[in-house]
Amino acid sequence: MNPARPITTFRLGSLLRLQKDPKLALQLFKNPNPEPPLKPFRYSLLSYDLIITKLGRAKMFNEMQEILSQLKDETLFTPKEALFCDIINFYGRAHLPENALKLFDEMPSFRVQRTVKSYNSLLNAFLMCKDFDKMRELFVGIEKLGKTDACTYNLMIRGFCASGRLDDAFKVIGEMTNRGVSPNVITFGNLIYGFCLHLRLKEAFKLKTDMVKIYRVYPNAYIYASLIKGVCKNGDLSLAFRLKEEMIRNKIELDSAIYSTLISGLSKVGRKEEALGVWEDMKFKEAAFILDEMIFKGFAPCSASICKFVNSLCEGKNADLLRSAFNTLEKGKLVNVDLWTMAVAMVYKDDKLSSSFNLVDSLMDDMN
Repeated sequence: MNPARPITTFRLGSLLRLQKDPKLALQLFKNPNPEPPLKPFRYSLLSYDLIITKLGRAKMFNEMQEILSQLKDETLFTPKEALFCDIINFYGRAHLPENALKLFDEMPSFRVQRTVKSYNSLLNAFLMCKDFDKMRELFVGIEKLGKTDACTYNLMIRGFCASGRLDDAFKVIGEMTNRGVSPNVITFGNLIYGFCLHLRLKEAFKLKTDMVKIYRVYPNAYIYASLIKGVCKNGDLSLAFRLKEEMIRNKIELDSAIYSTLISGLSKVGRKEEALGVWEDMKFKEAAFILDEMIFKGFAPCSASICKFVNSLCEGKNADLLRSAFNTLEKGKLVNVDLWTMAVAMVYKDDKLSSSFNLVDSLMDDMN
């Protein structure tokens, strides 16, 4: 019997990429060949990148640190900054900001030059951990080094807004322009979201005007969603609908968040018929997404609206959405014989739908 061919450096990278279990991937990395090697195995940068990323995502930080120590001793290649940005983000998500800072400080010992990307990753880690004072401290140091870009300032704005320091957040725009960094749509989106969250709507709308007039930056769907949520929370539904019409005029696509906010705002003040009207105006993909939330909140569409909706799904030949919609309608006890009859007739006219969506079996299960 021929001995198994040894795993090559290239083959190890392919195997690590395919292995979903981080523990098995680590075993494979440590012992790529079962037979004792005549000389040390030569790892590639790709193999290090893959195993470190898998361990970081799995929060196996002790094991990840062991591999990092091994990587530090490699002399044939230099790791990329992007790998360290990923690790810093892993630590941030795990609420281990001090680990992120320690790794950031150690990057030069890996022969890796720190650019604005790793500085921003570190700021974001402390933002995720809600350590806003440390963010401010780091930001001052980053500014002195001249390592800032628009993302740096946007992160600081998010931090100030999250800690309720909206006036400080607004001042960041001035700091940006003084440093020659242009605010972008994310800058204004973060600020407007913060103002709307705290119902400082006058300032939010002024900022929406100024971003276009002064900076030639145009609002996107996220900004409109923040404004619509703010005015709905404040009870001004007529303004919310004017913003919706403005989006349509400006050819900005209305997403499910916009519709959900409008429907929720109308239902809270007892205008359920209008809420159902908004739902009927939606494209069927967005309508399917919102349907479950509507039924959960206790205001279901009428039979005619449901039939129209199911008809649209059948015409769109989207079996997954159709199946999901029927499951939702069944939970709300909104499926009747007429609806089943219509759906079965339409589905079995189309080979694609009939092969992937067995309505007859579903109907029989429902009747049992």
